[in-house]
Amino acid sequence: MTSTYSAAASTAANYYDSDDADRFYAGIWGGEDIHIGLYESAEEPIATASRRTVDALIALIGQPLPPNQATTLRVVDFGSGYGGAARRLCSSPGIRVDAINISAVENNRHRLLNQEAGLSECITVHDASFEAVPLPDSCADVIWSQDAILHSGDRRTVMQEAARLLKPGGVMVMTDPMAADGVNADSLTAILSRIHLADLGSPERYHRWATEAGLTRTAWHDRTPMLIEHYKRVRLELRRRREDLESSITPAYLERMDAGLGHWVDGGHSGKLSWGLMRFSKPLN
Repeated sequence: MTSTYSAAASTAANYYDSDDADRFYAGIWGGEDIHIGLYESAEEPIATASRRTVDALIALIGQPLPPNQATTLRVVDFGSGYGGAARRLCSSPGIRVDAINISAVENNRHRLLNQEAGLSECITVHDASFEAVPLPDSCADVIWSQDAILHSGDRRTVMQEAARLLKPGGVMVMTDPMAADGVNADSLTAILSRIHLADLGSPERYHRWATEAGLTRTAWHDRTPMLIEHYKRVRLELRRRREDLESSITPAYLERMDAGLGHWVDGGHSGKLSWGLMRFSKPLN
């Protein structure tokens, strides 16, 4: 760890670097995509719904992807995980992705999957925190982030980094598990204690932090029911495969994960949580 990482970011890195977490997320949480999915049916595979979220964020960018290699669109992915979104983006010509991620274990798997897909040349994986991105000002056309910024100890700084990196006219598209507007941390103790965070963002907080950084919110699509559905589906899959999972993941981890997923479902049902797709734009001048 370096001194540029906040305590919350370091905690997240230690968690995702653990063997238990790596095996669980790679095997249960959608494989290449470890974020909340957009479901069209209760029986739909988690990986299918997760990939639909990637496609929905691509559509939310609001500008056509480059038609050929002559034009390059540079995307910086905040919290890239195993790189499913980066590889999906790079399936179109003319896309280059800088993947920023703090977990060395995830990054190693990400690089291997890029190599297997023949995409190593268009995706650069950085062992770094999105609180201090090792890239120059105004280098990005798009900032991309899926369910990652909640792990920051300073989300205001993360939004400032996004604004710094974006070219004028660039956009940020993101999702994040959040508190509902007006809900304070005292109401989310069970969730926060499990993920070792003091609080969560909210739609209004992200709006305010973006405005302070010089960005304009241009879209907010509230899809909170998908947060409930996703955590419920992951919990059902954990229980269905529990015996098999215990051959490679410790029972104590699975027990904590089961309980934690239940807290997210309960928080969503009680109206304390929020999730959806957001877009922010950097003015041309």
